[in-house]
Amino acid sequence: MTSAAYLEHLNPEQLAAVTLPRQSALILAGAGSGKTRVLTTRIAHLIQTGQVSPGGILAVTFTNKAAKEMLTRISSLLPINPRGMWVGTFHGLCNRLLRAHHREANLPALFQILDSQDQLSAIKRLMKQLNIDDEKYAPKQVVYFINNAKEQGLRANDVEALDDMTQRYREIYSAYEQQCQREGVVDFAELLLRSYELLQRNEPLRQHYQARFKFILVDEFQDTSRFQYEWLKQIAGNENAVFAVGDDDQSIYAFRGAHAGNMQTFVREFAVEKIIKLEQNYRSQGNILDAANILIGHNSERLGKNLWTAEGAGEPIRLYAASSDFDEAQFIVEEIRALIKDGVAASQIALLYRSNAQSRVLEHALFSATVPYRVYGGLRFFERQEVKHALAYLRLIANPEDDTALLRVINFPTRGIGARSIEQLQETAREQGVSLWQAACKKGGKDSSKGVPAFVLLIESMRRDSAGLDLAEQVEHLLHASGLVAHYQASKTEADRVENLEELINAANAFLKEYDGERTEEMPDALTAFLTHAALEAGDNQAASGQDAVQLMTVHAAKGLEFHSVFISGLEEGLCPHENSMFEQDGLEEERRLMYVAITRARRRLYLSFAQSRMLHGQLRYGVPSRFLHEIPEKLLKPINAPQAQAAAASAWEEPRTLLTPTTETETGQTFRIGQNVLHAKFGPGVIVHCHGRGVNAEVEVNFRQSGMKRLALQYAKLSPV
Repeated sequence: MTSAAYLEHLNPEQLAAVTLPRQSALILAGAGSGKTRVLTTRIAHLIQTGQVSPGGILAVTFTNKAAKEMLTRISSLLPINPRGMWVGTFHGLCNRLLRAHHREANLPALFQILDSQDQLSAIKRLMKQLNIDDEKYAPKQVVYFINNAKEQGLRANDVEALDDMTQRYREIYSAYEQQCQREGVVDFAELLLRSYELLQRNEPLRQHYQARFKFILVDEFQDTSRFQYEWLKQIAGNENAVFAVGDDDQSIYAFRGAHAGNMQTFVREFAVEKIIKLEQNYRSQGNILDAANILIGHNSERLGKNLWTAEGAGEPIRLYAASSDFDEAQFIVEEIRALIKDGVAASQIALLYRSNAQSRVLEHALFSATVPYRVYGGLRFFERQEVKHALAYLRLIANPEDDTALLRVINFPTRGIGARSIEQLQETAREQGVSLWQAACKKGGKDSSKGVPAFVLLIESMRRDSAGLDLAEQVEHLLHASGLVAHYQASKTEADRVENLEELINAANAFLKEYDGERTEEMPDALTAFLTHAALEAGDNQAASGQDAVQLMTVHAAKGLEFHSVFISGLEEGLCPHENSMFEQDGLEEERRLMYVAITRARRRLYLSFAQSRMLHGQLRYGVPSRFLHEIPEKLLKPINAPQAQAAAASAWEEPRTLLTPTTETETGQTFRIGQNVLHAKFGPGVIVHCHGRGVNAEVEVNFRQSGMKRLALQYAKLSPV
């Protein structure tokens, strides 16, 4: 492809971004504005014009899927092998760095990665050894504490303990660090923290990578955490050019540590002179974009941009005001059937909701109507029970010191090793300061055909018999030798698990072709590489689309996807925006960004719906239309209520529209307003969502955090402003 050819079809703003000189820049890329094309073409341009070799590029993505897509696109643009480039997620790149410098990082060459479930198992095992009450100190909370500390760059000794519970958490964190170091394993948060520490303390190594990576490109920059940004600064140094691409209006992962403020910090600290806005949208039609622009314009903390399209206004946004959640679900199902009948593929139809609890009624309606559907984001392949068992056997073959893997399969399939035997093994290992495997090897017995000695013989024979086999053959041998296939085949209800085990062989085959036998200092053997791949895939935030079925998902899961038709359901105060957002700093603005993301998933048709009443968390709740509906101009909306819901829906919709920001005043002159945080002696904290009357007739509807929606007479309620 000629230089002119790969720059064709770029709009002026995209072209300006791709051809920037060597300098740090922020590309403010709106939804559907072609940011992936800009990133990949920028890389191709840098290589094509001789500004850098492939080995001098570092590109950070947020999913493995995005990394693979980027490499595929670059390969299509340039006749080169992009293997020399470092392209991947933060976790993937940190893994690569630690593999290459494992000695300096104080790690074994074949260190293994614990996914979230393995980490939880390791914490439970440790707490049992330390005789820690798992009711007072819940293992999941301990995992959260440790990961949260690591994601802030804090080791156990760095965590400030102002109370006894935090002190105990810190002690567990310290013991967990020692356990992981002894076993030669790392968790996901450790990958970033240890690679950061390595670069920070090893100046020659840091200078080496700063000299190598002259061009650093970061996708989804708005989703970076503070610590990920600090890691990037270590690599970038003072001289390298950072090309940051992101959209602050789509920053919706604060609960994962994402910090949208990194964009403003980046502009300041890297002396960014060029902010390029990609505002032409190639996905959605005009009415959809107008609604998104006007809605997000209500947020104050944003860099600012305005999406537009050359495709025209398109269809109006359809609004349905339902009498109940069942009515809402029935309407959605009927519309879906009509869309499919009109030729829209089921997989191009998405149902979005703010909370997972909302999906039950929708699923039931789809099931009853025999409409195929899939809950997007269910268990991924490498997270399935039978696959994790198989991977545990593989991990033991690669590294028998891996205690977590050993405990997962020492008695699965069952081989007569009871809880007491495992406890004795753990006691021996703790007393002698060795791994469980070493303790198991020392355990003798009259009969080596059963119990722990038999397990040791099994693992040793599998390691011996699989030596010399290629990766796929190793996997196939271990699946049968371990007894996993026979175990699941013996059950009539486990056929799908056998199919998944067989698919693991296919996965190994496919990986082997991609790996192509290339052994480097970073990845010395195919088995370790495959296990690393499996762990990183299990930790990935994205799931591949399945069969042709309607897609159900939360708005968070929809990020990065697009569909012909999108239904956004449950647009009621307390659901969207979520009631918890009322009590969080920047909570409402993040909820509005979520709504913005949901709207911009639709290409051609968008449906918005709310219900007057809804069964949620076991209670009947009466809904008030979301404030976000009121922020969308009526001229963009087309109400399509069924006749039986028309009258009831009209009162639910029109009254809040005329009382958009009402206040009410009590007899004593005290004023209350919509959106105000209040406190009630019995119901606790809440937020006012509706006001009625004045004086002795003054009433408010309050959405209480614990008790849900309540209508109260202010003459008697004694509400206190917060």
